[in-house]
Amino acid sequence: MSGGVASAPGGARRWLILDRDGVINHDSADYIRSPDDWRPIDGALAALARLHRAGFGLTVATNQSGIGRGYFDVATLDAIHARMRAAIEAAGGQLAAIAYCPHRPEEGCACRKPAAGLLLRLMAEYGFAPGDALMIGDAARDLEAARAAGVAALVVGERATELARSVGVPGFADLAAATDWLLDGHWPC
Repeated sequence: MSGGVASAPGGARRWLILDRDGVINHDSADYIRSPDDWRPIDGALAALARLHRAGFGLTVATNQSGIGRGYFDVATLDAIHARMRAAIEAAGGQLAAIAYCPHRPEEGCACRKPAAGLLLRLMAEYGFAPGDALMIGDAARDLEAARAAGVAALVVGERATELARSVGVPGFADLAAATDWLLDGHWPC
């Protein structure tokens, strides 16, 4: 990093593609169905603010099959994301984009992780290359999507050690710990 801005070789900006549930906010087996259900993981908002201040571009790629299952609609998802954005901004961070897949797993779409569609869309829309991106997820599907898109990855959360060991990526207890590692100048190859 130079001048406080996260840079890739050749001066390109570095971008993070984060999963939402289990990385930024607590996940739920019953789905995050309303803005009131959205609860940030301790330290995640401050971590996003630190990453933003360091110059990383921040995006989110999230599967939201609750829409396809009829548990909530797009307007509700937009309200959930408005709450998340407001919390991140209040902490000093900023998201460039949120990409989501509304489909059920059995629909076989190209956007639902582990497919690469969401990541490819973010790279195309924001003009960054796979080598300038890092996927931060909490599940094997996030790591598989990153691999399919040619993007480096790391894993956070309760299963991080197990997943990291099984697929050979860095693993951390949470986004705050991963942020410390990234801000120390590490970048997975």
